[in-house]
Amino acid sequence: MLTIINKIKCNLNLVIVSAALCSAAALAETPSAPDLAALADHSFRSAEDKARNQYRHPVETLTFFGIQPNMSVLEIWPARGWYTDILAPYLKDQGKLSIANFRVDDGTMQDDRKIFWSRISEKLSQRILQHKDHFGTVSQTEFDPPAYMYLGAAQQYDLVLSFRNAHIWNEQGYLLDVFRAVFDVLKPGGVFGIVEHRASRVSEISSSAVEGYLDESYVIAVAEQAGFTLQAKSEINANPKDTKDYPKGVYALPPTLAMGAVDRAKYLAIGESDRMTLKFVKTVSH
Repeated sequence: MLTIINKIKCNLNLVIVSAALCSAAALAETPSAPDLAALADHSFRSAEDKARNQYRHPVETLTFFGIQPNMSVLEIWPARGWYTDILAPYLKDQGKLSIANFRVDDGTMQDDRKIFWSRISEKLSQRILQHKDHFGTVSQTEFDPPAYMYLGAAQQYDLVLSFRNAHIWNEQGYLLDVFRAVFDVLKPGGVFGIVEHRASRVSEISSSAVEGYLDESYVIAVAEQAGFTLQAKSEINANPKDTKDYPKGVYALPPTLAMGAVDRAKYLAIGESDRMTLKFVKTVSH
């Protein structure tokens, strides 16, 4: 009788040990979430880019937008890739990053600003290809409203991000069109995260804006017209030092410093612009 009991105990112990080993193996196979803070301070990023973390708050901003490492994410007009350097390694193992870059100059561009955007977009594309260990596989498409409006397949992305682009689309008269294009490529329940230079409020119904700034209520109204619901606002990227009354608008401030040597110390002391940080959701009903 004791022999039978001992055999039963032995078999139970084997089952328990086996189950424990399986659980440990399963945990070992589960990829851990990348550390956003470590990526924001990564040695791959330039010292100049990392110095801007104090103004752009990438970790807090991306966390506010609800980013997860297994998401399908689109970044629109990443320019030199300040955020791309963080987003790509964060998503490369479990998720997917796509960028909608400015279109390549085919020799027919006449606008100096568009030619400049084309050049910096092309440099980013080359850098992504040259540093695959850091970036992984990043899908790229050209985006230049109104002729080039393709952002991807319908309901493709969990999260779409735009950093300091809305004022340009508004200047060109395409803000609503762009927001509608974003709405189409987001999955139901997907998030549209916007960071934008914020104009001064004069009253509840008006604002004062020099070049490069947009009224927050106006941006919200346009997004709602496109079908979005405002889920949350954040003051993560607020800057009360920004008086928003400079001769060259927002471009007088860093990093552009368009005034050159004129009042340079003043603009450096102000830092980067006061910015709205808005989280919109594509409600399931749509």
